[in-house]
Amino acid sequence: MGTAGTFDALPMLGRGKHRNPKKGACFMELASFLAGERWSDHPQCTHPLLAMMARAVNDLTSDDARPRLAPLIPSVIGLTSDDPRWDVRIALRSAQTALPVAPADRQQTLAVAVYGAERMLDVLDGRPDGTMAPESRDALASTPKTAEWARRFCAGTHVKPKRFVRDAAPSVVSTAVQGISEAFAPDVDDRLRALLEATVADARRWSGIVEAGESLRSEQWVDVVRPAQV
Repeated sequence: MGTAGTFDALPMLGRGKHRNPKKGACFMELASFLAGERWSDHPQCTHPLLAMMARAVNDLTSDDARPRLAPLIPSVIGLTSDDPRWDVRIALRSAQTALPVAPADRQQTLAVAVYGAERMLDVLDGRPDGTMAPESRDALASTPKTAEWARRFCAGTHVKPKRFVRDAAPSVVSTAVQGISEAFAPDVDDRLRALLEATVADARRWSGIVEAGESLRSEQWVDVVRPAQV
């Protein structure tokens, strides 16, 4: 990875799953290609929940804006862990980001997710019960009635971390990305990319990777991110 010749051969970035590079590539398929893995949108090189977010952001970003996702692809390679805190934190970041802008019919799920993820971190990090990150407080404050409903809904409930990671976290990420895509806002594409970019930065920090990942230069990826011709 890193030579102009290699990047000249990249398939075109597009929406959905592709059988082979000739049909195009989604974000994670291109990551598998760059990582030298078997062609797949579920490569081993990236944490499953982060990869799920990347696929969703790729698919829900408009064709015109999708080129701006391409430089992020190298940064997800090698970001993986079996630490359950990764799943909880990715879900929490997603809910925090989406709650203030998502349509009302998704806000209850997202508010419950904020409380639930914070409660999981109390257990996993050994924090005092009821600890709440400033970002969570701000997100909940943006929808006070929904937040109060969610607080009452969650009172007295107990979910084991393993079940949260297996069942809740993927649902939260899916709801959050979908909620952002449905927001009544002029900058939906920017918000989707910002969520993915921030989550990648989080994961790099958890991994102890402080330097920026290798990026694709604009002249290398501009011709490979057009909508794929199926």
